[in-house]
Amino acid sequence: MSNKNLFIIDVISSDKIQFIDITEKVTSLVTSSNAGEGVCHVFTPHTTAALTINENADPDVKTDMIKGLEDVVSEKLGYKHAEGNSPAHIKASIIGASSHIIVEEGKLLLGTWQGIYFCEFDGPRKRKVYVKIIAS
Repeated sequence: MSNKNLFIIDVISSDKIQFIDITEKVTSLVTSSNAGEGVCHVFTPHTTAALTINENADPDVKTDMIKGLEDVVSEKLGYKHAEGNSPAHIKASIIGASSHIIVEEGKLLLGTWQGIYFCEFDGPRKRKVYVKIIAS
């Protein structure tokens, strides 16, 4: 892409439902952008995937989040969508397609235990995440 502060991260999921930690990739892009202060926008253009910021220290958190979403969004409601992936659309809408992180002194202003997750709900697939860094 032509804008030096717009980046694309390719994400390949291996499971139908999967949370993939992309924190290091986003952090690397922020560092290479030389944005001292500003905002980092992270967006996925897929209707059956999402992005979230949550704990990345204990892998059980990912497992519990997936289980919780499975309990909230039943696979057995007789959805009408022909592709059969309505639960993935609903989960993606609940979580959301973007996150915004403050950049301070060239670093993402994440909490000690926070990480950025790409949330796959209709995999396995090859996906994209757009990262836009706006320096102030």
